[in-house]
Order: sequence, then C-alpha cells, then structure tokens
Amino acid sequence: MANNKEVTDASFDAEVLKSAKPVVVAFWANWSGPWARLNPVLEQLAADHADKIDVVKVNVDENPETAAAFGISSVPSVYLFKDGEPRISVIGAGAKRYFETEFAEYLR
Repeated sequence: MANNKEVTDASFDAEVLKSAKPVVVAFWANWSGPWARLNPVLEQLAADHADKIDVVKVNVDENPETAAAFGISSVPSVYLFKDGEPRISVIGAGAKRYFETEFAEYLR
C-alpha cells in the first residue's frame, strides 16, 4: 500500500486505537500470496473513502507484539477499528465491493 501508512508496535496505539476516524488495519507479511491481491484493493478502498476511514498496514513479522495482541494467526487479516476497539475482522483477500459491504456502516 504505497499511499497507506505503515504502523508499528510503537505507533499502533496513537495511529489506530486513538484515531478519531475508523481505521482499517491490514495485517500482512511479504511471504503471503493473497497479500499481493489484497494490496491494490485496499489502496482503492482508501482512495475512495479517505474522508471516512484511514487504511494502514502492519507487517506481522516486524511487529509481533501487535500481531499477538490481536491473535493474528492468518495473513492477510483485515480489521476495522473504531473508538479503540476492533469492530469487524475479515481473514484473507477479497474484492473491493466485498470490503465496502463489510464496512458499510463506517463508510456512510
């Protein structure tokens, strides 16, 4: 995600949990095949809904504390956080329309 911020163990609290906007967090790893399909989908989701949500990514290999805190065992995993809490989780890749349906409540 070229235009979406990389969040780390050190910045997760400030960038995600304390965000005023809902935040879509993609937990990913370089070795994940589905990540290559999901990455452009999340780029487009971020571009189309920038006024409503932020989209960030967390590399699970480089940020094991955050991955462990949310029990991430499969990548990619996509969570939507609102008010410091995970509200929705999706495991694996999907089409943009799928994510827009899943996150519809937060995209209005």
